[in-house]
Amino acid sequence: MRTRRLGRTGLRVPEVCLGTLTFGHQADEATSFQILDTAIENGITFFDSADVYPALAPSERAGLSETIVGRWLASRGGRDGLVIATKVFNRTGSRPNDAGLGRKHVIQACEASLRRLQTDYIDLYQTHAFDAHVPLQETLGALDDLVHAGKVRYIGTSNLKAWQLAEADWISRQLALPAFASVQQRYNVLHRAIEDEIVPACQSLGVSIM
Repeated sequence: MRTRRLGRTGLRVPEVCLGTLTFGHQADEATSFQILDTAIENGITFFDSADVYPALAPSERAGLSETIVGRWLASRGGRDGLVIATKVFNRTGSRPNDAGLGRKHVIQACEASLRRLQTDYIDLYQTHAFDAHVPLQETLGALDDLVHAGKVRYIGTSNLKAWQLAEADWISRQLALPAFASVQQRYNVLHRAIEDEIVPACQSLGVSIM
């Protein structure tokens, strides 16, 4: 499996990343384990999840995908050689601060993801969306705290507009905060809108597209 640098970082990742949004709903735990094992056999060592996966499942199952990945990691004796990514933003509880990209939720959500994944650090921690109600400085500052605490190695984002990505990069540079290394966007043969602005922005800023 060929690898590429993730953004401007020194981290190299396989060209194929396995998403886990079906784990725990469309794919039960045994099937999920088989999928992960097959991925490893074919050189895929990059796995992406989110604190609200599996998709389309009842809310009480939020986080189950991470839990399954964590059990699989434990069953194989660790995570050496693997790159683990997950996301934060969506609502994970009924309390006011159980959603969004405010410092309180970002830090608490990361700690919860670490417990479910049964690991002490996340390689790539991504914001799942743009939070118009929280200053980017606060979100990036919270992510910086997690990096300095050793709980996160690199940061990324998802579902941003080009101007939002550019603003985040500018703030990171101005305040000496970690910059987004990657962005996840909807992109396939039928949906190619990101080619107009997001792709050129990523090329200019040195951000990888997942």
